[in-house]
Amino acid sequence: MVSAATSQTGQPVTILSATESWDLLASVALGRLVTSVDGQPEIFPVNFVVQGRTVLFRTAEGTKLVSTAINNRVLFEADDHNAAEGWSVIVKGTGRMLRTHAELEEADRAQLLPWTATLKQHYVRIQPVSITGRRFRFGPEPSPESTFA
Repeated sequence: MVSAATSQTGQPVTILSATESWDLLASVALGRLVTSVDGQPEIFPVNFVVQGRTVLFRTAEGTKLVSTAINNRVLFEADDHNAAEGWSVIVKGTGRMLRTHAELEEADRAQLLPWTATLKQHYVRIQPVSITGRRFRFGPEPSPESTFA
């Protein structure tokens, strides 16, 4: 959860550093995978972990796995909020199913368990190309006159 003391700039939107973004991403367990299926955007909720500045999730056979294999350029987004502020982090990267013994052993060390009672035998790792994050301080909308002062 986000603490009220974290937004110290006084600005309604703060751009986060890569380190801050990774730290926040690692503090939650549910995010959204965005990919393309048959030329159409698709979004999937996934539980995940951050491992070595990558995003790791498990999946079963199906659309997530196939779309990641066919169109490996993906977006991943996670966020959180409390009464005073919120944040959002977006990772642009390449998704790839893990196949080698060494890759699978490393992924197993993350102890990532499925949330649902389904067999999810495949690990997918998102290697980041970029990461961006923003923190939002909640408050009332300013009057139009105050923006011209």
